[in-house]
Amino acid sequence: MLPHSGVAAASLPSLAGRMAPARPLAPARQAAAVRAGLFPWVPVCLSAGIALWFLRPALLEPAEWTGLALLAAGSLALALGAPRWAARGAIPWRMADSLHLAALALCLIASGAALAGHRAARVAGPVLEWRYYGPVEGRVTEIDRSSRDRMRVTLDRVQLRDMAPDQTPLRVRLSLMEDIDLPPLGQRVMLTGHLGPPPGPAAPGSFDFRLHAWFQGLGAVGYSRTPIMAVSPPEGGMWWMHRARMRISAAIQDRIGGQAGAVASALTTGDRSGISEATNEVMRASNLYHIISISGLHMGMLAGFVYAAVRLALVVLQGAGIGLAHPMHKIAAVVALAAAAAYLWLSGGGVATERAFIMVAVMLGAIIADRRAISLRTVALAATVILIYSPEALTSAGFQMSFAATIALILVYGPWSRIAPRLPFWLRPVAMLLVSSLVAMLATSPIAAAHFNRMAQYGMLANLLAVPVMGTLVMPAGVIGALLAPLGLEGPALWIMGLGTRWMLYVAEIVAGLDGAVTALPMPPQPVVPLMGFGAVLAILCWRPGVRFGRQAWPQAVGVGIGLLMLLASAGLWLTDRRPLLLIAPEGDAVGLMTPLGRAVSKPAGGAFVVSTWLQEDGDLADQETSATRTAWQGDRRDKAADLPHGWQVWHLTGKGSGERAAAACKPDRIVVASEPVPLSDPAACLVLDPKRLRTTGAVSVRMTLNGPLLQHAQPMRLAWPGRH
Repeated sequence: MLPHSGVAAASLPSLAGRMAPARPLAPARQAAAVRAGLFPWVPVCLSAGIALWFLRPALLEPAEWTGLALLAAGSLALALGAPRWAARGAIPWRMADSLHLAALALCLIASGAALAGHRAARVAGPVLEWRYYGPVEGRVTEIDRSSRDRMRVTLDRVQLRDMAPDQTPLRVRLSLMEDIDLPPLGQRVMLTGHLGPPPGPAAPGSFDFRLHAWFQGLGAVGYSRTPIMAVSPPEGGMWWMHRARMRISAAIQDRIGGQAGAVASALTTGDRSGISEATNEVMRASNLYHIISISGLHMGMLAGFVYAAVRLALVVLQGAGIGLAHPMHKIAAVVALAAAAAYLWLSGGGVATERAFIMVAVMLGAIIADRRAISLRTVALAATVILIYSPEALTSAGFQMSFAATIALILVYGPWSRIAPRLPFWLRPVAMLLVSSLVAMLATSPIAAAHFNRMAQYGMLANLLAVPVMGTLVMPAGVIGALLAPLGLEGPALWIMGLGTRWMLYVAEIVAGLDGAVTALPMPPQPVVPLMGFGAVLAILCWRPGVRFGRQAWPQAVGVGIGLLMLLASAGLWLTDRRPLLLIAPEGDAVGLMTPLGRAVSKPAGGAFVVSTWLQEDGDLADQETSATRTAWQGDRRDKAADLPHGWQVWHLTGKGSGERAAAACKPDRIVVASEPVPLSDPAACLVLDPKRLRTTGAVSVRMTLNGPLLQHAQPMRLAWPGRH
């Protein structure tokens, strides 16, 4: 995910004027935050309420709904009443203004929390609470590829053997362990599967897939080793459109071929199932992975190309004496909006694509309504729409980086517009690309590092080499190919598109192969990203360039100061944080001990996904086998032991009979982890973490103190489907 997610959407109006002759240096205008007024605070306050809900996500009880409703209504009444009281002389106008703004902010914060709770309740469904093996029947709604290079199918309208409808998950996802023929979307199928509940965090504070799955409606995940049998013919209705999209994807892959065809298909239809994990990895290492994901970059490029092409065509028509009754730029914006909507359908309408479409639609709508397309107001409107429609998007890396990049580009647009006229016309596009890439990278790199625990050192170089090809070859060729496809003349356009995607893959491989291309970073503490985001927004919205902070401007000065302090606090927390000494997997099948050489895991196999997550969050590029060779553990293949500070030890026992062996190993000042239940006559004899206890606690982290081990639990998810009670 990357620096340019959502970036190109901010540059639509400038496309037609890039080659204009140099003009005198433009006078300085007001800062973007000043021109935007107070409206950008709306999504900020909504975000604060949503973030408060995500601190302890749970379905809101009737009393909580009532409290939020009363708080929002009371705050709104206070906001509306304060100016009237001031007009009657009951309170000073300055106090009325302060009350008005504070009450509106409180109303929006309460509304944000209510939106998150309402969304969680609206998508609620049963979650499988045990291991299931048997027949799985359902309708195919999605086909994609997992991070382990396995095809996956997602089913809805699920039926499981001997399971009541009110306990059956609404949707399940299965990885296919064998290469088999995939069914068309909309077909009802049956297969034999191993299912379980969505897994919890690999460690306290790690990414919580359970919460992510809840908002996706996934109640179970698993795998299958059997062929897929058709139960009924594919459904009609809207499903023919989805099947048409997959046929287009297959045709593009066949025509272009190889991974270049798979990437071209992903850019056109959103179908990434043909992209191998090796390709994904080099794209991540080169910071070009955002190109694979349809986002604001693609929507902006497509809409910008259509906007510029239509406007140019209208200019030609006008030059030929064919006049139009409506302004050309508005007609071009309407056509570009229609093209973006068609692209939304063609790409499958994923969350990231919907977010990109909303941003582009808001900016094109601003052109149609004679408003500034590049402004904080339009970005704030797009963010507000997204947060109302999908509050959980706030926690995603895509949302955060899209808006960070867009806001950063808007802030530099004013200085750039004053500098650009001084440059030769032929140098402006190159300089603009350099500036936009640098600004977007600086704005998004901290967020990407916090979410993905890595930083691509040469990402700017890769983007400078690949993104122009995207804008000048790949996306225009895709549009032209789509227009010519009904006539059977799309071949040349797809050939050009293939050239562009092959170039991007070539750039990705070269950049990813450079020494030091990827730097691993440890995962920051949980408060870092909120502090970083809200601190930056607060400083930006309160900053008033050229205004001296006197008595009239003290609120802005305080806001800027608090924002900068929040940014410093986030950096300080990240730099001074120490990773947990000991990590214990939620299944008890892996234990990792931090050493001077990095984390040493107890076993070279077992709990592979959890261990890989630990190492990634440690900022460690080693794999599990390498980690297991680090000096820390003693013992045989089944039973391992390691020394801890202050005279403590940790024992990890696995395999058949591990529960009995763990009971025998239980002594004071020992942490005993076993893969089987441990029968203890004296529970206080040692600290035992067996499957029974781990089902309650989830993954466990341990920090050693003078008073003994300090445990932190991942905790079970508090969201529960109301229909079960």
